[in-house]
Amino acid sequence: MKTQTAKKFFLFALVAVFTLSGCALSKMKKMAKDQQLTVTPSPLEVHADTVKFEMSAKLPVKMLKPKKVYQINTFYTYGTQERQLKTVQFREVDYPNSATEQPSITETYMFPYVDGMNRGSLQVQGKALNPKNGNFLETERLGIADGVITTSKLVQPSYYASYAPHGYNDQEELIPTNVEFFFDQGRSVFKTSEKNSDRGEKFAAFIAEKNVTRTVTITGTHSPEGKETFNSELSRERAAAIEAWYREKMDQYDYQNMASQIRFIQKPIVQDWTGLKNMLASYNGITSAQKSEWTNIINGTGSFEQKEKQLQTLSTYNKVFTDIYPQLRTAKTEVLTVKPKKARTEIATLATQIANGSASADALSLEEMLYAAANNPSLTEKQKIYEAAAKKNDTYVVHNNLGAVHLQMAMQTSGREMTNHVKTALNHFNISNQKQANVYAQANMGMALAMQENLWGAHDALTKAVAMNPGNEVSQGVNGAKGYVETRVGRYDLAIASLNRATNRSVDQFNKGLVQLLRKDFRNAQSTLESVISSDRGYVMAHYAAAVAAARQDNENKVIEHLRNAINADSSLKSKAATDLEFRQYTGSQAFMDLIN
Repeated sequence: MKTQTAKKFFLFALVAVFTLSGCALSKMKKMAKDQQLTVTPSPLEVHADTVKFEMSAKLPVKMLKPKKVYQINTFYTYGTQERQLKTVQFREVDYPNSATEQPSITETYMFPYVDGMNRGSLQVQGKALNPKNGNFLETERLGIADGVITTSKLVQPSYYASYAPHGYNDQEELIPTNVEFFFDQGRSVFKTSEKNSDRGEKFAAFIAEKNVTRTVTITGTHSPEGKETFNSELSRERAAAIEAWYREKMDQYDYQNMASQIRFIQKPIVQDWTGLKNMLASYNGITSAQKSEWTNIINGTGSFEQKEKQLQTLSTYNKVFTDIYPQLRTAKTEVLTVKPKKARTEIATLATQIANGSASADALSLEEMLYAAANNPSLTEKQKIYEAAAKKNDTYVVHNNLGAVHLQMAMQTSGREMTNHVKTALNHFNISNQKQANVYAQANMGMALAMQENLWGAHDALTKAVAMNPGNEVSQGVNGAKGYVETRVGRYDLAIASLNRATNRSVDQFNKGLVQLLRKDFRNAQSTLESVISSDRGYVMAHYAAAVAAARQDNENKVIEHLRNAINADSSLKSKAATDLEFRQYTGSQAFMDLIN
């Protein structure tokens, strides 16, 4: 009898426990309808291919019950897909003041963005749970944020192929030819012995070749002694004597009209110690102390003639006079002739023939081949010429430029073809850098890695390229690509700095305006994007992004104006605008509805 009574009491107690437990869960579920949930930002936004947001939750006072748990399960649903996010739990023991204060928590959530998520819903579902027996009650799902803003996805790829200089100078180059003739003391007669010397005969032969000549500069000099310096015209007369002989030779070799195109320049030097000082410095006929006696006088005070008289009192004067002075009585002649070069068309033709195997590689220098490739508009022909150049001499320039061709080809293709061009390009850039570290290959490597979607690898390569102090053109191209990559990875602070140093190309200026928009610098974003439109009205996405900037500033007229221009240029943007949460506040506007319907 006692046993039966005990059993009945146990069953009654057990039922009471379950009843009380169920009552607690029921109360928690009922009170959950008054929970306060805040999502920031709302709608959600994607940055760097990730949707990140904060959710703050506040529960009603007295909602938490002893030994019970309240969970908030979070989901993002889109189409037929659903992604479950992390769960937040509230326990009464963690909130000892929950009977008088609202329990609250703020959590950061993130999930990878995939296409189609823009039109979805962030939902939560409460769950009152008894951990001891696993019993639970769930609330209805509640939508707390609609969709994902995808404005960051508007960023446009910015790639730039950096070619190393070909090294060929296609401008006129002048080649100097120098000869020096000597004169007797105090005289300006151009001696027959000088004309018939090896120097004279070689110079006459040079004149006979009729090289295209621009200038003939003749510098007459004298030695610094009385018989020379007293004749102030001596150096001028020596220069004139050489010019007369030169002109005589031109008549002899029938220069005809060529002679009138040559400019003769006479540079007489009077009372100048430079020649003597230079020759003394290398002269071994006297001691260093004796040289100092000469230089002290030359560098001292007094007129030219006074110094010359002081020099004559030196014990070494006669020796120096004999050994050095005759070499100072000269006329130094410098002829600047035009360096012979092939015509640009001839270089282009020969380069094509070499690439096709119909001409010897020796027909052009390496620099001429690189020059021909640089000026050939066809990427296919560029590739062939660079490949032929690599067989001739596979320098770092050749490999970089061959890789740059493949990089450009990759920019114009897609799919497997693009992938193969990028892979080939990277191989050449690596070889180029192995041969000689250079900014061109480093910059191009960053571009190629970005095309492979290796964004942080690209950023590292581009940052190294900037540190190598490239020229302005390469620097601007690198900064454009770097800004694009930094936008893709969500580093808008770095991106704006890079894009401020990028090119004025529409793509770089568009990306700059977009980054300003993403940084909530709406006025400057509007200004930058409208500048792109002004200079390149065909840049459709600038109209679309400008409409977004206008929407962020509640400027409906500008929204309609830019959207109309965008949709008129690209009708596919109609459906994009219709589902873009940037324009959600205009769904009640007739003007907006007329555009998207």
